[in-house]
Amino acid sequence: MSTAGWSDEECSVIGEKAEIGFLDFEEEKSVCSYIDNEGAPIIVSVPFAFVDGKPQSVSVGDTAVDLITIRNTTDEPVDLWSVHIFASNPQDTFTLSLTEPPSANSNADEDQSCLESFTLEDRVLQPGENLKIWLSCKTKEMGMYSSVVYFDVGDEKIERVVFLLVEDKISKSLASNRPYSRRKKKDKFVVDTFVAGSRPAGKPTRRYINRLPKYDIPRDIRQLLESNRVPQVVEEGLTKRTYASFFKTLIIMEEIQLEEDMRTYDMECISMRKRANQFVTLEVPGLAERRPSLVHGDFIFVKLTSERDNNTTPVYQGYIHRVEADEIYLKFDPGFHFYHRDENRYDVHFTYNRINMRRLYQAAEAAEKLVTDFLFPSTSRKRHIKTTSLLPISGTFNEEQISSIKMILGCKGAPPYMIHGPPGTGKTRTMVEAILQLYKYHKNARILVCAPSNSAADYILEKLLAQQDVEFRENEIFRLNASARPYEDVKPEFVRFCFFDEMVFKCPPVNALIHYRIIISTYMSASLLYAEDVSHGHFSHIFLDEAGQASEPETMIPVSHLCTSDTVVVLAGDQLQLGPVIYSKKADEYGLGVSYMERLCECELYASGDTNYVTRLIRNYRCHPVILHLPSKLFYCGELIACRDSKSFMVIGDLLPNKDFPIIFYGIQGCDEREGNNPSWFNRIEASKVIEVVRRLIAGGNIKEENIGIITPYRQQVLKIKQTLENLDMPEIKVGSVEQFQGQEKEVIIISTVRSTIKHNEFDRVHCLGFLSNYRRFNVAITRAISLLVIIGNPHIICKVLHLIQQAVTIC
Repeated sequence: MSTAGWSDEECSVIGEKAEIGFLDFEEEKSVCSYIDNEGAPIIVSVPFAFVDGKPQSVSVGDTAVDLITIRNTTDEPVDLWSVHIFASNPQDTFTLSLTEPPSANSNADEDQSCLESFTLEDRVLQPGENLKIWLSCKTKEMGMYSSVVYFDVGDEKIERVVFLLVEDKISKSLASNRPYSRRKKKDKFVVDTFVAGSRPAGKPTRRYINRLPKYDIPRDIRQLLESNRVPQVVEEGLTKRTYASFFKTLIIMEEIQLEEDMRTYDMECISMRKRANQFVTLEVPGLAERRPSLVHGDFIFVKLTSERDNNTTPVYQGYIHRVEADEIYLKFDPGFHFYHRDENRYDVHFTYNRINMRRLYQAAEAAEKLVTDFLFPSTSRKRHIKTTSLLPISGTFNEEQISSIKMILGCKGAPPYMIHGPPGTGKTRTMVEAILQLYKYHKNARILVCAPSNSAADYILEKLLAQQDVEFRENEIFRLNASARPYEDVKPEFVRFCFFDEMVFKCPPVNALIHYRIIISTYMSASLLYAEDVSHGHFSHIFLDEAGQASEPETMIPVSHLCTSDTVVVLAGDQLQLGPVIYSKKADEYGLGVSYMERLCECELYASGDTNYVTRLIRNYRCHPVILHLPSKLFYCGELIACRDSKSFMVIGDLLPNKDFPIIFYGIQGCDEREGNNPSWFNRIEASKVIEVVRRLIAGGNIKEENIGIITPYRQQVLKIKQTLENLDMPEIKVGSVEQFQGQEKEVIIISTVRSTIKHNEFDRVHCLGFLSNYRRFNVAITRAISLLVIIGNPHIICKVLHLIQQAVTIC
C-alpha cells in the first residue's frame, strides 16, 4: 500500500511500520481517554474512544471507521510533517485516508475515490484549521485489535493508542446488561440473644460414646487475631511440644475468616413465603453452587428490617428442614409463624455449621498423644521393610507399583508409607491393589480408607467392587456417609453398602463397625468412628487417598484417633497438585495450607527417595508424550515416562496443523469483565473461541461431546460457557474449574485462561485466584488431557506467568 502524499517536497518521516508487542488497554487508559485540553497549540481527537471505560465493540468481518480531527489553535501556521500508523495488531488492519471511506453498499466509483495508506505526509495547518482524517480497521477474526498512530506536528510528537473489540454473535450474546458494582459491606448483624427455632424432627438417636466438645473460640485469642496480631505459638513454628496449640490457633484463624466470609451472603430487606402453615421458604441465590453452603440442620437468624435499629425487637433463629435448588425450608418458633406475613421484609444472617471445625480442634489435640514417628519421623531409627513375592489380583503393574504394594504389605507400623503419584501414574489403582491383597490374603487385616470428598471415596469403592477375582460380602465392606449427605447423591448400586434410616445416612454402633473388614469414608466422617468408640489400633491399615489435598488437622482425624505405633498408615497423592482449600491468608501463610503429606516430604527420609518410606511412580498412562513433556519438565524433574499405547490416542482430524504435536494454542486478546455485584471474572471473546473449537472438533466425526472437557478458573466463565453449550444443545460437555477436574481425565481438554490484562493477573496473584498464578492449579489443568490439549488465552500474559511458575517450582 502506497503513501498518500500532499506535496512533492522533502518531508519528515517517523519510521516504517513496526511491531510494538502487547498493548494492554488497562495500562493505556490514560492515553485512550485523552480529553481536549483547551489552550494546547495542537489538539488531536481520540479515534474509537472508550465507552464506559472499555473499547468499542464491532462485529467480526465489518470495517470500522472513525474520524480524527487535528486542530491548530494558534495564530500561526503549523507544519504537519506526517501522520503515521506505527504498528497494528493484527498487522496491516488499520489504515488512514483523507476522504471518508465508502460504506458497505457503495458503488465501484466511490471505492476508487478513497485512497488508503499507512502514512500521510506534509501539510501546513493554517490558524484555526481543522483537518479531517479517517482511520479504518478491517476485521477478520475475533479479539482485541490495537494500533498506535503518531502525529508529527510542529515541534510536537503526539501519540494516539487505539483499541477495538471485535466480536461475533456468541460473544455479543454473552455481554452483560448490568454494569459491575462492588457489593456494599453490610452492617454487622449482631446476635446476642435470640428466640430459638424448631429443630428438624427425627427419631431419638443414641448419644455418641465420645462426644465432640464445643471448642468455643477463646475471647482473648479472638481479640488478638481481630486486631491483626499473631499469637506467639504460631510465630515460633511447629514443634512436637506445641503441636496442638499451633494447629488449634491456625484453625481459629480459619474459623474467624469463615465467619467473615459468611457475612458476605447476608441479605437485607427480603421476603419469605409461608408454606403449608409449617414452614417459610427463603430463596438464596447461588445456593445450588454452594455459595453459601447450607444443608439440612443448619440455621439462620432473621430480624424485621423495619426494626433493624431497635435493640429490643427479637432476633429469630430458623432451622433448615429441607433444601431444594435455590430455596430453603425454615421452621422458627411458633410465635414467628403466627405473626409472619409474606409481605414482611427481613434482614437475614447466615451461619455456618461448626461441626467440621470442632472435629479439626479435636484431632489436633489428640495428635499430641501419637508416637513421635507419625508426626516427626526420625532419621536415627531407619527401618528396613522385608518384602515377599507378589501375585497381582487386578491386572498387571509396573516395577514401581509392584514395589510400593510389596512395601505396604511388609510394613509393620509408623512412620507412614507414601505413594507419590504424579498425574496419570495409577496411584489409586496401586492403592486399590494393596487393599485387595490385604483383604484376600491377610484375614486379620482391618482396613480404613479415607478420601477428601464423597466422590473420591465413592470412586475407591467403585474400583474395589469392579475386580472380578475378589467377591466382597456386604457385611465385610461398608461405606460410611455423613447424615448431611443427600440420599439421592449415592449411586443405587452403592446403597447396599451404606447404613441409613428413613433415607438419612447414619453410623452404626461400634459392635457392628468392628465386624467390617473394609470401611470407606471421607476424612471428616472418619470422626464418627471415634465418636462410636472404635478403639485405637482396631484398624491394621489406614489408607489416605489424595493426601495432598487435605490439611494436616484434617488428615489427623483418622490418624490421631485410631492409630497405634503398629498401625500401617499409607499416604497416596501428589503434593504438586491441588492442596488444601484455606480461606484465611494468615493461616495459610503460617502453614495450614501445607498438607501432612507435603510436610513429611520435606523430611530427609522421604525427600531422599528411600523406598522403605516412599515410592515415586513415574510412568504416566494418561497423556500423549507431547502433552506430558511440559509438566514433567516443570514439576517432576523431567522424570515422567509416557507409557500409554500410541494406538489408543484419538484421531483429531483437521484441527491439528501437525498431527504429531497434539497441543494447540490459540492466542487471543479479549476483555476481562464482571457484571452486577458478582466479583467473578469472565471473558466472552475466549468463551466464543471455546465454542468455535468445540464445533470444529465434533464436526470432525471422531470426537463426541462426552470426550471433551473445558477447564476455566472463574465461576462466571464456567456459567457463560455452560449457558452457550446448553443453548446449542451440547449438554454432555463437562465444564468446570480445576478443582472439579482433579483426578479426572478427558480425551480432549480445552483451557480458557480468561485473563487478558497484566493488571488483573497481579490481582489474581495477590488473592490466590485463577490457575495462571497458582502452579498447582496449572499443573492439574494441563495434565487432564489424553489425546489433545487446547489452550486459549493471551500469549503475553501466559509467557509472563510461565516465567513466574518456573521460579516458584523449586522441587528439582
